[in-house]
Amino acid sequence: MDQDTQAVIERLTDALATSGLSLRRFAHALGTSPSRFSAYRSGQTAPSAAFLLRAERIAAALSEARRDKIPSSIDAIDALRRAAKRGDEDWTYALALELRDRLHDILARHRELAAAWEAQPPAVEPRWKALSAAFVGHEFNNAGLTAPKWTDVERLDEEWVLDTPRLTEAEIKQQTPDWLAERNIFIAAKDLITA
Repeated sequence: MDQDTQAVIERLTDALATSGLSLRRFAHALGTSPSRFSAYRSGQTAPSAAFLLRAERIAAALSEARRDKIPSSIDAIDALRRAAKRGDEDWTYALALELRDRLHDILARHRELAAAWEAQPPAVEPRWKALSAAFVGHEFNNAGLTAPKWTDVERLDEEWVLDTPRLTEAEIKQQTPDWLAERNIFIAAKDLITA
Protein backbone atom coordinates (compact mmCIF):
# COMPACT_ATOMS: atom_id res chain seq x y z
CA MET A 1 0.00 0.00 0.00
CA ASP A 2 1.41 3.41 -0.97
CA GLN A 3 2.08 6.04 1.68
CA ASP A 4 -0.66 8.41 0.48
CA THR A 5 -3.34 5.72 0.77
CA GLN A 6 -1.99 4.79 4.20
CA ALA A 7 -2.14 8.44 5.29
CA VAL A 8 -5.79 8.72 4.16
CA ILE A 9 -6.65 5.53 6.07
CA GLU A 10 -4.96 6.85 9.21
CA ARG A 11 -6.73 10.21 8.96
CA LEU A 12 -10.14 8.57 8.51
CA THR A 13 -9.45 6.24 11.43
CA ASP A 14 -8.43 9.24 13.55
CA ALA A 15 -11.58 11.12 12.50
CA LEU A 16 -13.75 8.14 13.48
CA ALA A 17 -12.08 7.97 16.91
CA THR A 18 -12.34 11.75 17.38
CA SER A 19 -16.05 11.74 16.54
CA GLY A 20 -16.83 9.45 19.49
CA LEU A 21 -19.40 7.65 17.33
CA SER A 22 -19.58 4.06 16.19
CA LEU A 23 -18.48 3.36 12.63
CA ARG A 24 -22.12 2.96 11.59
CA ARG A 25 -23.22 6.25 13.16
CA PHE A 26 -20.22 8.19 11.88
CA ALA A 27 -20.73 6.88 8.35
CA HIS A 28 -24.39 7.93 8.56
CA ALA A 29 -23.39 11.34 9.92
CA LEU A 30 -21.21 11.79 6.85
CA GLY A 31 -24.03 10.73 4.53
CA THR A 32 -22.46 7.45 3.45
CA SER A 33 -22.97 3.78 4.24
CA PRO A 34 -20.94 1.81 6.79
CA SER A 35 -19.70 -0.51 4.03
CA ARG A 36 -18.50 2.43 1.91
CA PHE A 37 -16.78 4.02 4.91
CA SER A 38 -15.12 0.67 5.70
CA ALA A 39 -13.93 0.46 2.08
CA TYR A 40 -12.37 3.91 2.50
CA ARG A 41 -10.69 2.85 5.74
CA SER A 42 -9.28 -0.34 4.22
CA GLY A 43 -7.87 1.41 1.16
CA GLN A 44 -10.10 -0.56 -1.25
CA THR A 45 -11.73 2.68 -2.38
CA ALA A 46 -10.32 6.18 -2.24
CA PRO A 47 -12.58 8.91 -0.85
CA SER A 48 -12.54 12.36 -2.38
CA ALA A 49 -10.36 14.97 -0.74
CA ALA A 50 -13.54 16.88 0.13
CA PHE A 51 -14.95 13.81 1.91
CA LEU A 52 -11.77 13.39 3.97
CA LEU A 53 -11.70 17.05 4.98
CA ARG A 54 -15.41 17.00 5.81
CA ALA A 55 -14.96 13.86 7.94
CA GLU A 56 -12.16 15.52 9.90
CA ARG A 57 -14.03 18.80 10.31
CA ILE A 58 -17.28 17.17 11.47
CA ALA A 59 -15.43 14.77 13.78
CA ALA A 60 -13.54 17.64 15.42
CA ALA A 61 -16.74 19.67 15.87
CA LEU A 62 -18.62 16.67 17.34
CA SER A 63 -15.77 16.06 19.78
CA GLU A 64 -15.58 19.71 20.82
CA ALA A 65 -19.37 19.95 21.19
CA ARG A 66 -19.43 16.83 23.36
CA ARG A 67 -16.56 18.16 25.49
CA ASP A 68 -18.39 21.47 26.00
CA LYS A 69 -21.77 19.76 26.54
CA ILE A 70 -23.24 21.48 23.49
CA PRO A 71 -25.72 19.42 21.46
CA SER A 72 -25.05 18.37 17.89
CA SER A 73 -27.66 17.64 15.23
CA ILE A 74 -27.34 13.97 16.18
CA ASP A 75 -28.08 14.65 19.87
CA ALA A 76 -30.97 17.02 19.13
CA ILE A 77 -32.71 14.78 16.60
CA ASP A 78 -32.18 11.73 18.83
CA ALA A 79 -34.09 13.54 21.60
CA LEU A 80 -36.79 14.55 19.13
CA ARG A 81 -37.07 10.97 17.84
CA ARG A 82 -37.47 9.57 21.36
CA ALA A 83 -40.18 12.12 22.19
CA ALA A 84 -42.04 11.43 18.94
CA LYS A 85 -41.97 7.69 19.68
CA ARG A 86 -43.77 8.36 22.98
CA GLY A 87 -46.56 10.03 21.02
CA ASP A 88 -46.61 13.33 22.90
CA GLU A 89 -46.83 15.86 20.06
CA ASP A 90 -46.82 18.90 22.36
CA TRP A 91 -43.60 17.78 24.05
CA THR A 92 -42.03 16.84 20.71
CA TYR A 93 -42.88 20.29 19.33
CA ALA A 94 -41.42 21.92 22.45
CA LEU A 95 -38.20 19.97 21.84
CA ALA A 96 -38.17 21.08 18.19
CA LEU A 97 -38.38 24.70 19.34
CA GLU A 98 -35.59 24.05 21.85
CA LEU A 99 -33.51 22.51 19.06
CA ARG A 100 -33.97 25.70 17.03
CA ASP A 101 -33.19 27.99 19.97
CA ARG A 102 -30.10 26.03 21.00
CA LEU A 103 -28.81 26.09 17.43
CA HIS A 104 -29.43 29.84 17.26
CA ASP A 105 -27.27 30.29 20.38
CA ILE A 106 -24.58 27.94 19.05
CA LEU A 107 -24.31 29.83 15.76
CA ALA A 108 -24.19 33.15 17.63
CA ARG A 109 -21.67 32.16 20.33
CA HIS A 110 -19.85 29.03 19.09
CA ARG A 111 -19.84 29.41 15.32
CA GLU A 112 -16.88 27.04 15.09
CA LEU A 113 -19.26 24.24 16.16
CA ALA A 114 -21.57 24.70 13.16
CA ALA A 115 -20.00 21.58 11.65
CA ALA A 116 -21.49 19.53 14.50
CA TRP A 117 -24.86 20.39 12.93
CA GLU A 118 -23.72 19.40 9.44
CA ALA A 119 -23.65 15.79 10.61
CA GLN A 120 -26.63 13.96 9.14
CA PRO A 121 -28.85 13.08 12.11
CA PRO A 122 -30.61 9.75 12.69
CA ALA A 123 -33.92 8.97 11.03
CA VAL A 124 -37.05 10.47 12.56
CA GLU A 125 -40.72 10.52 11.53
CA PRO A 126 -41.10 12.55 8.27
CA ARG A 127 -43.05 15.48 9.80
CA TRP A 128 -40.46 16.01 12.51
CA LYS A 129 -37.62 15.55 10.04
CA ALA A 130 -39.13 18.20 7.78
CA LEU A 131 -39.70 20.59 10.69
CA SER A 132 -36.23 20.16 12.17
CA ALA A 133 -34.69 20.51 8.69
CA ALA A 134 -36.67 23.74 8.20
CA PHE A 135 -35.57 25.11 11.57
CA VAL A 136 -31.90 24.19 11.07
CA GLY A 137 -31.80 25.44 7.48
CA HIS A 138 -33.45 28.71 8.49
CA GLU A 139 -31.04 29.29 11.39
CA PHE A 140 -28.00 28.59 9.19
CA ASN A 141 -29.29 30.95 6.50
CA ASN A 142 -29.99 33.67 9.09
CA ALA A 143 -26.43 33.27 10.36
CA GLY A 144 -25.07 33.73 6.82
CA LEU A 145 -23.99 30.08 6.54
CA THR A 146 -24.82 27.44 3.98
CA ALA A 147 -27.47 25.10 5.37
CA PRO A 148 -26.36 21.51 5.95
CA LYS A 149 -27.02 19.10 3.11
CA TRP A 150 -29.39 17.00 5.23
CA THR A 151 -31.80 19.93 5.54
CA ASP A 152 -32.68 19.64 1.83
CA VAL A 153 -35.61 17.32 2.47
CA GLU A 154 -38.63 16.97 0.24
CA ARG A 155 -41.68 19.00 1.17
CA LEU A 156 -44.30 16.95 2.99
CA ASP A 157 -46.78 15.14 0.74
CA GLU A 158 -49.66 16.16 2.97
CA GLU A 159 -50.16 19.48 4.70
CA TRP A 160 -49.26 19.54 8.36
CA VAL A 161 -51.18 22.23 10.21
CA LEU A 162 -50.19 22.64 13.86
CA ASP A 163 -53.43 23.24 15.73
CA THR A 164 -53.63 26.60 17.49
CA PRO A 165 -56.44 27.55 19.87
CA ARG A 166 -58.68 30.37 18.64
CA LEU A 167 -57.31 30.27 15.08
CA THR A 168 -58.89 28.63 12.09
CA GLU A 169 -56.82 26.54 9.72
CA ALA A 170 -56.96 29.38 7.17
CA GLU A 171 -55.68 31.87 9.77
CA ILE A 172 -52.85 29.54 10.76
CA LYS A 173 -51.83 29.20 7.11
CA GLN A 174 -51.99 32.96 6.63
CA GLN A 175 -49.73 33.52 9.65
CA THR A 176 -47.16 30.87 8.70
CA PRO A 177 -43.74 32.13 7.56
CA ASP A 178 -42.93 31.33 3.92
CA TRP A 179 -39.88 29.24 4.81
CA LEU A 180 -42.20 26.78 6.63
CA ALA A 181 -45.12 26.95 4.21
CA GLU A 182 -42.85 25.97 1.31
CA ARG A 183 -42.29 22.66 3.10
CA ASN A 184 -46.05 22.16 3.52
CA ILE A 185 -45.80 22.89 7.26
CA PHE A 186 -48.17 25.46 8.71
CA ILE A 187 -47.52 26.95 12.14
CA ALA A 188 -48.82 30.33 13.25
CA ALA A 189 -45.97 32.77 13.83
CA LYS A 190 -47.05 33.23 17.46
CA ASP A 191 -46.42 29.51 18.07
CA LEU A 192 -42.83 29.92 16.92
CA ILE A 193 -42.03 32.41 19.67
CA THR A 194 -40.28 31.19 22.81
CA ALA A 195 -39.53 33.11 25.99
